[in-house]
Amino acid sequence: QVQLVESGGGSVQAGGSLRLSCAAYGFAYSNYCRAWFRQAPGKEREGVARITADGRAFYADSVKGRFTISQDNAKNTLYLEMNALEPEDTAMYYCAEVFSVYCPSFAPGAFDYWGQGTQVTVSS
Repeated sequence: QVQLVESGGGSVQAGGSLRLSCAAYGFAYSNYCRAWFRQAPGKEREGVARITADGRAFYADSVKGRFTISQDNAKNTLYLEMNALEPEDTAMYYCAEVFSVYCPSFAPGAFDYWGQGTQVTVSS
């Protein structure tokens, strides 16, 4: 059974930075897609960034140039580096994973495992 444990959320002023971490525990296969999602009050859950086992990364237009997704395979840990944060980035952030050779979209239903969520609050 795979378990995802998130950390790194908090409060920051506009223009600041945060680094989120997601540690993965349990069995794993070589082919996977891992992603970060976020959900703000009154809004749908949306994909932020996703990455394949071989390091191919994809980003939502709203965060391109500001956020970077990365991973440490030895530690089975996923990261999201967030820079130039804006109040609009305020949301609960979730990591997710699916064991698949494909990583085609940000559809939440495509991911089998989810973290508990970590709150990010950006103030002006």
